[in-house]
Amino acid sequence: MPRNPADGTRLQILTWLKEPGHAAHGVTAEAVAARFGMSHPVALTHLRLLTAVGLLRTGQVAGRPHYRRDEVRIAEVAALFEEGWRRTPPRDDHGSAQ
Repeated sequence: MPRNPADGTRLQILTWLKEPGHAAHGVTAEAVAARFGMSHPVALTHLRLLTAVGLLRTGQVAGRPHYRRDEVRIAEVAALFEEGWRRTPPRDDHGSAQ
């Protein structure tokens, strides 16, 4: 599996987890695999990476790991990107700062 999938799977997972039922209780890796038509190991890899970078939190429900969004961390990351875009100087056609 590529480290940076071009198909946006991780963004799709984050978006899906924002839906009301999933946001409150989280979802299992099995649910992610079923929803996105991927194997359990691939779903688990996506979820573990999103957890490792702090965008998801894990908890136990009935003894099984459930994943849900960490809204505070997602807001922090979004703010960092916004700040970075404001600071980036415009570039010319050759990639040089103007």
